[in-house]
Amino acid sequence: MLLEVSNLDAFYGDLQALHDVSIHVDAGESVALVGANGAGKTTFLRCLAGLISQKRGIITFGGDDISRMPAETIARRGIALAPEGRMLFPSLNVEENLLMGGLGRRPGYWNLQRVYKLFPLLAERRGQMPNTLSGGQQGLVAIGRALMANPSLLLCDEISLGLAPVAIDRIYASFIQIRVEGTAIVLVEQDVKRASSATDRIYCLLEGRVTLQGRSRKLDAEELTRAYFGT
Repeated sequence: MLLEVSNLDAFYGDLQALHDVSIHVDAGESVALVGANGAGKTTFLRCLAGLISQKRGIITFGGDDISRMPAETIARRGIALAPEGRMLFPSLNVEENLLMGGLGRRPGYWNLQRVYKLFPLLAERRGQMPNTLSGGQQGLVAIGRALMANPSLLLCDEISLGLAPVAIDRIYASFIQIRVEGTAIVLVEQDVKRASSATDRIYCLLEGRVTLQGRSRKLDAEELTRAYFGT
């Protein structure tokens, strides 16, 4: 087991966003976290990355308790986040954005050349600024930047949101090679069908609680709908 989250509660001030969430991810596994807007999916990823301090529960990564570690320490231990909205550095070009991901100098398979091999389009546009790229191309930069940190666990937060189907297909195709190189993935998605096709297991969140979990291809549409909408 690579990641184990036990009884996680998270708060924004007096508002509780997560309630007793327990999830695990095995090494090299791909896990989807699905749910409607406001279900707590982004909050969960931010807790894993050390970006939310108001939380209770235990987060164990690689056998160590990282629940109270700062974000920079967690990143050095091997968790990388490709955030919602991509959050690229607007004053840096594509290659400079990618290089920012490798500042921690964590050893591993991924480097600039291998990211360009995975996403040849980025090699062609290495000198362009982020605002000149399409949404799909920006998504590739966000994933590439996260891979440059050589994570054991890649967190992808709504990375396909608002993109054209061809751009989403390109992103999802990259997950196969990323897993081949030994990186586990936690994928936050609203599209349950697409998430089911690309992951080993699914957790469904509703109002900050896990309402369903199981093997991606064994959960039927009716039970997923009930868990997703609370009907």
